[in-house]
Amino acid sequence: MKPKLLLHICCGPCATEVIRRLKDDFEVVGFYYNPNTYPEDEYNKRLMEVQRLSALWRVLVDVGPYDHERFLEAARGLEEEPEGGSRCHACYRLRLEESARRAGDNGCTHLATTLTIAPMKRAAVINPIGREAAARYGLVFVEEDWKKRDGFKRSIELSKDLGLYRQDYCGCEFSRR
Repeated sequence: MKPKLLLHICCGPCATEVIRRLKDDFEVVGFYYNPNTYPEDEYNKRLMEVQRLSALWRVLVDVGPYDHERFLEAARGLEEEPEGGSRCHACYRLRLEESARRAGDNGCTHLATTLTIAPMKRAAVINPIGREAAARYGLVFVEEDWKKRDGFKRSIELSKDLGLYRQDYCGCEFSRR
């Protein structure tokens, strides 16, 4: 029997290649938790694509609450930070902490995130946050830089093949500008 892994999913396109790489070794349960995404219509578009991928690939996906105020609270005072700076680090922590907490509710022993597949996301920042969050909940964090070995390129190809909506900004109103 494969170990059960909760995969924090930021969007459908990023989930494609990560799920493909994990599914042979783990029973993957997706977790869509992105209170940073703005506006809510954009959040819902991304959620619909994750749910579509879930149905196509038969991967269970748990959906966390859309609580944009929680993100704004985490980002307070960091609004002017450059993309990839302290505001993003606070956002990663918010999402990975909630993902680790939710892993237990889903009977998972492992945790991973799709965040490191994006070219602008640094695995050297995200993976330590994931390790800390996982450790607090007694989980094993699957540490990876998914963009390596053509991961990002492959996610674009899979997204095109599946006709998935691809957004043009990370998610929050600060990255949108």
